[in-house]
Amino acid sequence: MKDILEVIIRNLVNNQEEVSITERTEAKSINYEVKVAKDDMGKIIGKQGKMAKAIRSIMKAIAVKEHKKVNIEFLD
Repeated sequence: MKDILEVIIRNLVNNQEEVSITERTEAKSINYEVKVAKDDMGKIIGKQGKMAKAIRSIMKAIAVKEHKKVNIEFLD
């Protein structure tokens, strides 16, 4: 799942080298911390958070198949 998230994020940003995704796995949940360049943060979040919400929705749909919960946090 981390690979899918990384592909989505890298295709949205200009500075692909600065994309960093940290994965923490617990029993029934997976937590991702996404860091991108400051210039690209607006592209990831989108207007009124719509892009971030769409990314979270896609990842939650994938996680349902694996019977897990996903939490994605976008860090500065």
